[in-house]
Amino acid sequence: MKFLGLVLSNFRRHKLRTFLTISAILVAFILFGFLAAVRNAFSMGVSVAGQNRLIVRHKISLIQPLPQSYETQIESIDGVADATQASWFGGIYQDKPNAFAQIAVEPEEFLATYSEFIVSPETKKKWLETKTGVLVGKKLMERYQWKVGQRIPLEATFNRPKSGNTWTFDIIGSYEGKTEEVDTTGFFFRHDYLDQNRFFGDGITGWYYIRIADPSRAEAIVKAIDEKFANSPAETKTETEKAFIKGFAEQMGNIAAITIAILTAVFFTILLVAGNTMAQAVRERIGELGVLKAIGFTDGQVVSMVLLESLLIAVVGGALGLGLALLIISKGDPTGGVMPVFIFPARDLITGVILVVLLGIVTGLLPALQAMRLNAVEALRRE
Repeated sequence: MKFLGLVLSNFRRHKLRTFLTISAILVAFILFGFLAAVRNAFSMGVSVAGQNRLIVRHKISLIQPLPQSYETQIESIDGVADATQASWFGGIYQDKPNAFAQIAVEPEEFLATYSEFIVSPETKKKWLETKTGVLVGKKLMERYQWKVGQRIPLEATFNRPKSGNTWTFDIIGSYEGKTEEVDTTGFFFRHDYLDQNRFFGDGITGWYYIRIADPSRAEAIVKAIDEKFANSPAETKTETEKAFIKGFAEQMGNIAAITIAILTAVFFTILLVAGNTMAQAVRERIGELGVLKAIGFTDGQVVSMVLLESLLIAVVGGALGLGLALLIISKGDPTGGVMPVFIFPARDLITGVILVVLLGIVTGLLPALQAMRLNAVEALRRE
């Protein structure tokens, strides 16, 4: 108890210096939490991408369409369990173009492919019965305070209807995700409603979701699909869903590399600040350390005392920083829709805890070794 009392006494010795050091560490770990959430958001679901899913799109660009006739041809390829088409809609809601993701899909096949979407049997049945029905993610419902049964108008952009300029959709229900990393801000409506009512675009779709029976055969199936449509007017590029999402995210820059660079700079600065604090604390207590050694404190006890003080500063600052980051991030996407999956991943939280401990050890190690090497007689003379 006396040993811990000494540690706490030294911790409280220079309150302002300790407060400023803890504050710097706190800010660093809040930043760590936010950057982890941003990096996770821009990965756009890479961690939950299905290993048994492929994406087939036009070889040239995502905006180039594919023929709807490809669906049966893809399904005829060995190893393909199902293929289902999808198209980007791009309508305007409340004068905001692409305010949220609007995608035309084939309901039954889409839900079978994306099993991580939780949809009640009643909602699924109603969607299959309602041509204008739309399935809306829980977060999107909450953002706009929509209700089941509400009619949602979307102004047309490139997908113009045969009459007028407004498409209307009826909310038949919502979906949730099996995990918190599943994006629940989607707006999925029936592809046949789009096909029957658009002014032009007969026989085309945006891309295909492919469900395969054996993920270990993904590479061979990818090759077979692209070879099937090679030298056709609409050549394809097939890739795993994980590769597709990762490539899409990286079009906005290598977010992971950017966040690592920022965090490296921040933690290097914090390392210097906290290390200097501990070094100065040891220099100021040379005489006291000499007295402790003279009355029987071992080198191990002296090292432990300095390291514990360093760890205490790091743990207090780091725990407060991680806790505040977790609290703020739990309130959801601060951008209002740009980052629909905005969470502090558990793996990054664990990494943060490890960094806290490492910070405490690294910043206290050199001062602790300096204290250990002190000769009691010389230390008392300096005093």
